Amino acid sequence: MSNILEVRNVVKTYGDYTALNNVSLSVPKGSIYGLLGPNGAGKTSLIRIINQITMPDSGEVFLDGEKLNPKHIQHIGYLPEERGLYKSMKVGEQCLYLAQLKGLSKQEAKKQLDFWFEKLGIEGWWNKKIEELSKGMAQKVQFVVTVLHKPKLLIFDEPFSGFDPVNANIIKDEILELKKQGSTIIFSTHRMESVEELCDDIALIHKSNKLIEGKLTDVKREYRTHHFEVGILTSNVEGLMYDLTQKFTVNPAEFKSLNDDLKLEIGLGNANPNELLSLLTQRGQVTHFVEKIPTANEIFIKTVSQN
Repeated sequence: MSNILEVRNVVKTYGDYTALNNVSLSVPKGSIYGLLGPNGAGKTSLIRIINQITMPDSGEVFLDGEKLNPKHIQHIGYLPEERGLYKSMKVGEQCLYLAQLKGLSKQEAKKQLDFWFEKLGIEGWWNKKIEELSKGMAQKVQFVVTVLHKPKLLIFDEPFSGFDPVNANIIKDEILELKKQGSTIIFSTHRMESVEELCDDIALIHKSNKLIEGKLTDVKREYRTHHFEVGILTSNVEGLMYDLTQKFTVNPAEFKSLNDDLKLEIGLGNANPNELLSLLTQRGQVTHFVEKIPTANEIFIKTVSQN
């Protein structure tokens, strides 16, 4: 798969502070790419460079094979964490104005706005002022403005901020639909459950440096701990535990008994899963046997705490 965005050795400093230290990223076309990191990691600085709000001190950015230049603005949709709508303007008037800044004719802008307003159930907001809307309502308007010109690359910075669970789910579904239609999406968030649900690829930036990048499934595989969750029915608990502790690590904190069904967390050490399963089946009836794959949240916390 080719990449829609290439960030190559980008450095950005503000006085004595280094916001980005030789950062390189590759965002595959048609993917949802999670840009992760704690506050102050450098994510916003990178997003601003991609949007040409600021320029890097060194390094290059390429969009769809071309070095980033002003004409690419119309091919990028950016939903910032700090929203930027004009509060005293009417919704429809403002959306038409912003759509035309992105290169749409007034006629095409009106057509796209009618489509999105109907899709999101906000037809009655056309003549309302932004200041009359709740934060969540204004978020919907900003989302529409971001996507209506059908850009190649969408950048969503905390897109679910301000939404209740119902509307957050609506926006999540729209993001997935945009991906299905061919858009590439950079998704910056602190909500790791959203990363699990949406992202194909991720990058983790911490203290101005990229620490992780790759497909989420591959990253999880790399961070696996080779621990298994096991359930077993056995008539000889002591014998089972003795056998297990000769070769494996049994986490006593996870040891529970529920209706004679033992629940254990077992580390393989230098053994393999087949050896563990063979021992268990000799000692009882296995009811549950699954590897504990680390979540995006666990990987995030572990990596940040170690660096």
